[in-house]
Formats: sequence, C-alpha cells, structure tokens
Amino acid sequence: AIVLMLFSLTPSLLAQQNTGQSHTANRGRMPAPAFRLMGENGKPVSLADFRGKVVLLNFWATDCGGCIMEVPTLVKIEAHFQGKPFTIVAVSMDISYERLKSAAEAWKRVRLFAAKDNIHYPIVMGNASLLNAYGLSSIPDSFLIDKHGNIAAAYHGVINQNAIDNVEKNIGILLSEP
Repeated sequence: AIVLMLFSLTPSLLAQQNTGQSHTANRGRMPAPAFRLMGENGKPVSLADFRGKVVLLNFWATDCGGCIMEVPTLVKIEAHFQGKPFTIVAVSMDISYERLKSAAEAWKRVRLFAAKDNIHYPIVMGNASLLNAYGLSSIPDSFLIDKHGNIAAAYHGVINQNAIDNVEKNIGILLSEP
C-alpha cells in the first residue's frame, strides 16, 4: 500500500519541479492566447492591456502547494524589475482548482492570500477555456511573454530559487529587445 501511495504521489511531485528554459528567438515565437478576464477591482483585464511590457503570466491557486512555494520567488522577480516595462500577471485558477461555486468565493481567498504574501502585481480570475488555450495540465505554470504579445519561454512547475537566475536572464533579454 505504501509503495502504491508513493507511485501515486511521484507524478505530482515531479510536476512541481522546474527547470529553466532559454527564450525562443524572436522569429520563432507564437502569439500568446488572448484573454479578457475579471480583475480584482471588478474590471476586465486583457493581455493586450500589457502590450509594450514583458509579462510573466503565472497560473496558480491559493491551495496549490507548488504555487505557494513559488510566490516569494515571484515577489523577488517583481521587485528586481521594478520601474522597468515588466509585470507579472497572476491568473488565479481557484474556481476550478478548488471547485468553488463563485468568483466571489475565489476572490475572498485570493485577496487574503495576496495580502498575506505581499503580492502587488495584477491578479485576474482564470477559467477553464484559458487553461485549455495555454495547454496546461497542471499548475503552477508560467509563460514569459515579450513586448509584442508572443510567448518567449515557458516554465512548467515551480519557479523556485534555483530557477530565478534563468527567469531573470530571459526577462533581461526580452527587455533589451525593441
């Protein structure tokens, strides 16, 4: 029984690991799937709102262990690039991940979590169609999007302290592009 339990846990633990990724050359980048989602203030937010900025689009949920582990790293990345044309946009998947009944219930959890963990970057409430558009099978998952709205790199699993140098290097490269 213990061996069976270990085998059932192994895939989820491996999914939480992250390896750095080099960015894709500008000419080989695919457009990031567009979205228009509800922001924390109740107003719609779209990916196009961030055109001209490098965006780290992070899919997460408040009760996802790997997501909780990576938040301090994301907060450090945000601080490192403060004042530059860069932002993190967090896509909360709490409604589907936690099987919640409403966006109001999800926002209550997300607001408490964001306040506790000093998250100051924009948060939007995700949905299943966006999860499918980005081809996600698990969270956390992050996509580095260039100033023109194209995916330059993907980080599957936790962006942890070991991956921060790779992520920051790729953000720096994208910031230097015209």
